[in-house]
Amino acid sequence: MTVFKTAESPYKTNNTASNMCGFTLMNNQVGAIIAEVMSTKDNVTVTPLPSMIRVDAQGRTDLIYAEVDEAAGEEEGWFNAAEFEESMSTHYGRMIHEDDRTIMFANPEDAAEYLDFDLKVIK
Repeated sequence: MTVFKTAESPYKTNNTASNMCGFTLMNNQVGAIIAEVMSTKDNVTVTPLPSMIRVDAQGRTDLIYAEVDEAAGEEEGWFNAAEFEESMSTHYGRMIHEDDRTIMFANPEDAAEYLDFDLKVIK
């Protein structure tokens, strides 16, 4: 009788907080401009892939709409939360849209503090 042993999976669960947040963009004209703007930030890593662009940040990052307007050569107000949502396919972390920017937080507590939201459990 032949006995087969299953190889150990290289994919492991890791529930440790990563202190990372980010989003995935379509690899198109607008996505490339957003990625270009985000790549100028110290705590951000941009990874271009064939059909998408990954943007990963440590802690917190702000996508400031006026910076995208300028990089695109468009009038102020051209880029907004709706344009961002159209280019973004997924995200991780806590996202807060404001009038002039989208903020990504790695930790829910930081996002709650920013919003002055009380996370205490009511009994």
